[in-house]
Amino acid sequence: MSSAIAGLAGAAATSQVWSGASMRMPPAQKMANLFDKIDTAGSGSISKAQFEQAFQTMNPPAGVKALGADAVFAKLDPNGTGSVSKQDFVTGMTALMSQLRQHHHANAQGASSPQTLAASTQSLNSLGNSTATGSISIKV
Repeated sequence: MSSAIAGLAGAAATSQVWSGASMRMPPAQKMANLFDKIDTAGSGSISKAQFEQAFQTMNPPAGVKALGADAVFAKLDPNGTGSVSKQDFVTGMTALMSQLRQHHHANAQGASSPQTLAASTQSLNSLGNSTATGSISIKV
């Protein structure tokens, strides 16, 4: 396989890992695999800078991209330590992807854009409440 084709295959596989559309494996395993791709040093945690770099280069799904790297990382790191453990990443991202899929399904059934944005913001805030105390507010 040429390197150009290999590069395209790698990009497609990376976007599938973010979206959960890759091989048939549990969502938590998909997120653990994604974490391992981001944690290039193998330290067991990822920094905000590493997450932002992955967010830019790994093509997250539209729902995650719409939230933005800062908001997603803030949910994964509610205490503001600047790094996220594998466990927190897997738990937080699995919950976030599940919530986004639920909202996408609801949106496909006729919810308007303001309702969808409000519901997505509420879900994102509830994610923080389920993993740790504290939440962030997203103004629309």
